[in-house]
Amino acid sequence: MDGSASMTLPTRTQPKGLVLKGLTPNVPAMQVLSLQAGQPWPLGAHWDGHGINFAVFSAHAQALELCVFSPDGKTEIARAKLPEHTGDVWHGFLSGAQPGLIYGLRAYGSWRPDRGHRFDASKLLLDPYARDIVGSFVWGDEHFAGEPEHLQHVETRNNAATALKARVVHDAYDWGNDTAPHTPLASTVLYELHVKGFSKLNPQLPEALRGSYAGLAHPASIAHLQRLGVTAVSLLPVHFKVDEERLHSLGLTNYWGYNSLGFFCVNPALASGQNGRSPRDEFRDMVRALHAAGLEVFLDVVYNHTAESDHTGPNLSFRGLDNASYYRLQSDNPALYENSTGTGNTVDIRHPRVLQMVMDSLRYWVSDMHVDGFRFDLAPVLGRGDHGFERNGAFFTAVAQDPVLSRVKMIAEPWDIGPGGYQVGGFPRGWLEWNDHFRDGMRSFWVLGALPGDSAPEVANRGSFAMRLCGSSDLYQLRQRAPSESVNYVVSHDGFTLLDLLSYNERHNQANGENNRDGHSHNMSYNCGAEGPSAQPEVLALRARLQRALLATTLLAQGTPMLAAGDELGHSQQGNNNPYCQDNATTWIDWSQADSDLVAFTARVLWLRRKALPFDNRWYSGHPDVRGLHDLAWLQADGTPLQGDAWAAPHNRLLGCLIGRPGRAAAPLLLLVNAEAQPQDFLLPAGVWQAVLDSSHALGQANWHGQGETPYSVPANSLVLLAVAGADLTPPATL
Repeated sequence: MDGSASMTLPTRTQPKGLVLKGLTPNVPAMQVLSLQAGQPWPLGAHWDGHGINFAVFSAHAQALELCVFSPDGKTEIARAKLPEHTGDVWHGFLSGAQPGLIYGLRAYGSWRPDRGHRFDASKLLLDPYARDIVGSFVWGDEHFAGEPEHLQHVETRNNAATALKARVVHDAYDWGNDTAPHTPLASTVLYELHVKGFSKLNPQLPEALRGSYAGLAHPASIAHLQRLGVTAVSLLPVHFKVDEERLHSLGLTNYWGYNSLGFFCVNPALASGQNGRSPRDEFRDMVRALHAAGLEVFLDVVYNHTAESDHTGPNLSFRGLDNASYYRLQSDNPALYENSTGTGNTVDIRHPRVLQMVMDSLRYWVSDMHVDGFRFDLAPVLGRGDHGFERNGAFFTAVAQDPVLSRVKMIAEPWDIGPGGYQVGGFPRGWLEWNDHFRDGMRSFWVLGALPGDSAPEVANRGSFAMRLCGSSDLYQLRQRAPSESVNYVVSHDGFTLLDLLSYNERHNQANGENNRDGHSHNMSYNCGAEGPSAQPEVLALRARLQRALLATTLLAQGTPMLAAGDELGHSQQGNNNPYCQDNATTWIDWSQADSDLVAFTARVLWLRRKALPFDNRWYSGHPDVRGLHDLAWLQADGTPLQGDAWAAPHNRLLGCLIGRPGRAAAPLLLLVNAEAQPQDFLLPAGVWQAVLDSSHALGQANWHGQGETPYSVPANSLVLLAVAGADLTPPATL
């Protein structure tokens, strides 16, 4: 193929501000630009000081066309075919072009959905590698390539006026002395938050910064995180996203953001725009501020599907560029998509160029944006090969050997809805996993166990509680994985808040527009005697006790704890357990109603975890060492060993855990757990003991000390942590 191609500007006055070097604005004449061959790498659009190189992957297109737009992104002013085709990458170099140039792509090829091909050159497509995306997407029929009633027929309306476009960027950010905290995994405490919802209603922030990257970076936000003692923020998706058409028609948005389209672009809707900062720079300012405070930044990323939906969806980018490469199609009917995600499509990580895009995106966020790790939504999709999930699949192998990505933390949501999609415990060594066994086990033990009488047959027994408390060895030890690879949580963004878990028996999702059918119906929740808000003292007291017990259990357990933002403040979503589309006061944390005692309690527990680290990041044997000291011993109320059939005894949820710590220069600890509705006496081991945490107290305070081999009254629905007398475990008064 010829190494250059012609680009012809339409006969119109060239708009002011067009950043194509050598062109004179406002010259009403036909002008021809020459596209040189350029290079097939790096993918996307890159400025080298002399012009812009464009490189776009498509294995099945017959040609790709570059379309240049006016500075406002509304008027197409030039087109040219990318002149070279190397290894399925179409490329060209536009000499004299400058950063700021706005462009889109058109792909030529066959419209054969029955063969997996959906090319339609009337559709302007977004570059998958776009660093900056221009426009706010508005749903319209022009974005759909297939006719609504006859999807096998192509619809050739030009969507350029309303399509999203890419803007070429080349910016040098001054990171100064920014240093990643590199918090050891054993010390990591995750705090999951939504950038907007976290600070939108915080009166301590200037109004213009609330709900933005700058709002999270504000000293008031950071002070709260530092007071709590968390070490990392895990941000719900910040990639550029598109709201689903159904939500748009209902006047709703995809608030959570799990509908990505631009994997290299920050969501500009989460930027304040203050002081003229671009969304990219505001995001980087945020990362730098959090790092300076010792906080790591993790991103929730969605590489399992895209915003293009199922076979009835629009041609926005990937589908129009190379549908058969980017997506997993049904083998017996390539016009339809595999749907392991529940969103209509599934990204095909098996294709080397798709894998490359995911890897390039991850490296970009680490190298250019300085993030410290990732949480992968529906992560089994990334390990799906030809025959199901592969623990040693190409993606995991690529990450393990990558000099950039192998050094950051990787967290899996270890399930999708495809065949064999439940993979808790099945990810490679070194990966962390959201552990829903911990979530459900602790909900069952504490919450369902609080139900009156025998109305909860599924209540977890002491054996199940102990297994989850100590790292879920049944899931991780046999696979030679560390206890810290279990992410322990009781509440996440997906489901009831902690307060709602104890305030509602049923979901209340009517505002989502699906007649209350969406969201989980099996929540293991208990309203403590009244559905929703209550003024009854006994209801409020039980809710408060159970909140503290669940928080303390999660934060002290062996593994990596995760808090959902707002749970330490008593945040409620009014019983909505699936508020993915509620960008309003339902999801925004109401700081004016913050439970200050619960904040102080949470900070106290995390101080104790940090100071005492009750459980090491190693597996316990329960056997005595040469000195006769046990690393871990389980006790019954009378002080005798808890063993045999007693582990599964029904209706007995009182136990003790004696943590010997013989290999550490630290005094033993004793954790007493009483999930019964009444106080229970527990015979203490020999020695002199002091209580350092009592979850029945609003602030967790415990002032008891005394001799062992005497009964200790453990309050109802509570846990107590004791240490050998003299241990320096008194939290500072400033917590």
